[in-house]
Amino acid sequence: MDKTLEQSYGQLSILEDCTITRQILDRVGDKWSVLIIVNLGVKSLRFKELQRRSGGISQRMLTQTLRHLERDGLVWRKATPTVPLTVEYGLTALGESLLHPLQALVEWVNGNRAAIAEARTGYDSKHEPVGTE
Repeated sequence: MDKTLEQSYGQLSILEDCTITRQILDRVGDKWSVLIIVNLGVKSLRFKELQRRSGGISQRMLTQTLRHLERDGLVWRKATPTVPLTVEYGLTALGESLLHPLQALVEWVNGNRAAIAEARTGYDSKHEPVGTE
């Protein structure tokens, strides 16, 4: 393989890795994914209980987010053939390995909410809203 072709292939490989990395970061950084993973870190939950604990999420968004997390190997799904169908979700080993960093992030947010709110208020008082001429 000539040198130019090797360099091009190497750059393409890096770009592919960046795309995959970005996709994974988009998934695990999504607000609903974070809430779902943290909630499932406590215990496995049925769909409606998970929806209640993830305040404000629609049924459609919860379904979509759970499917993505299941596809990425972070969440397992168990359907029990009852009437009505019982569906339970929990974290896989891979999902559990993500739990600790996400819990630390949630703790950081909770510990810094007041300071961030104060910073926003200060910033907003010094800057006019855009487009209010």
